[in-house]
Amino acid sequence: MSGQVIFIDDESAIRQAVQQWLELSGFRVTTCASAREALGLIDRDFPGVLISDVRMPDLDGLGLLERLVALDPELPVIMVTGHGDVPMAVQALRQGAYDFIEKPFTPERLLDSVRRAQDKRRLVCENRQLREQFTRKGRIESMLLGVSRAMENLRRQVLELAGTDVNVLIRGDTGAGKEQVARCLHDFSPRARHPFVALNCAAIPETIFESELFGHESGAFTGAQGKRIGRIEHAHGGTLFLDEIESMPLAQQVKLLRVLQERTLERLGSNRSIEVDLRVISAAKPDLLEEVRGGRFREDLLYRLNVAELHIPPLRERREDIPLLFEHFASQAAQRHGREPLPVGPGELAQLLAHDWPGNVRELINAAERHALGLAPPPSAPAGDNGTSLAEQMEAFEAQCLHSALQQCKGNIAEVMALLQLPRRTLNEKMQRHGLSRSDYLPAGSTDG
Repeated sequence: MSGQVIFIDDESAIRQAVQQWLELSGFRVTTCASAREALGLIDRDFPGVLISDVRMPDLDGLGLLERLVALDPELPVIMVTGHGDVPMAVQALRQGAYDFIEKPFTPERLLDSVRRAQDKRRLVCENRQLREQFTRKGRIESMLLGVSRAMENLRRQVLELAGTDVNVLIRGDTGAGKEQVARCLHDFSPRARHPFVALNCAAIPETIFESELFGHESGAFTGAQGKRIGRIEHAHGGTLFLDEIESMPLAQQVKLLRVLQERTLERLGSNRSIEVDLRVISAAKPDLLEEVRGGRFREDLLYRLNVAELHIPPLRERREDIPLLFEHFASQAAQRHGREPLPVGPGELAQLLAHDWPGNVRELINAAERHALGLAPPPSAPAGDNGTSLAEQMEAFEAQCLHSALQQCKGNIAEVMALLQLPRRTLNEKMQRHGLSRSDYLPAGSTDG
């Protein structure tokens, strides 16, 4: 197919003839008898071309053009008239029309205009996608911080999955940032304008779990005062995040499975089915297949939840991210408490890199806040206690130094070479080894020429 076309004319014979011409040339054509009918088919993301007659009852072509220009000034609109009205043609072009064709016209004249307009529209759409990708990349880098390859891969996977509607299972140790990843999956998805509802399954007593998840009607049980909307229903149109999903009681696992299969639920004390539209993101620390083998988790529910899986590596496996994260959280804490940010000395940085961080990012946030308040030094670990060699610590430190220099110099390699006093070849080798790309540090709108 060469592209999409919407053709508007109040005469049926003309609509049929134009549709036949364009479809024989490979276009996918939708015809409309009125401008108002066409307006219901167009949005800012429409990838094609619109052709409209000028003289039509109710809303004419110029009125339609005015509305389309307000919706998207870059949408190619070709105007057609049988009246040979030159002033009208000039007015249409001034209002933003792409072209003006006078009836009667030949198929060749129409096709030439449509093909040029379609080429223009394709370039506009491609540029918009590139700008959107650049914006999304910048936003997610501020939400999922890190310079390690593991975090770069995680950000890429999140952006790829965010645009889909599949259920996602997030695996990671306690404090690794599973809810933050779930938030990103929601915030970068088409559901972002609808609720993100989080529920920690381990924090809800089993006696009220069903009411919390599914809601209840007034009088459904002792103490049920009034109707209550459950978490699933509240997430309608958006995303439901179930943290520590392995803690969900088996009885509720059966009911959740039914909701995922049928897209309906029933509140406690009610027989009325309520339709729900939601995406479920769940998080677990243990391997749920092991939980299935142990009889603690339903296998059929696991397959519903784990359409795609994301793994968040623990902090000890991405030590090059520690200085950046610590500086970020310490700066946030200082601002929150009205303090001046305190510098991190070489000795403190060495301690940060040597520590094993069993509490992951959550523990690091706590250490950064203590540092910002000047209450205690960052945690330390005797050399060799955590299996981290001096070479590994040096590698992490080197990666952070390169990242900071590239960021400070905005990707200017000559300035980085001067700042770090490194020859070009050595700098290139080190950047390649640590997975660092100059293009990631260029200012917005720049190209890596």
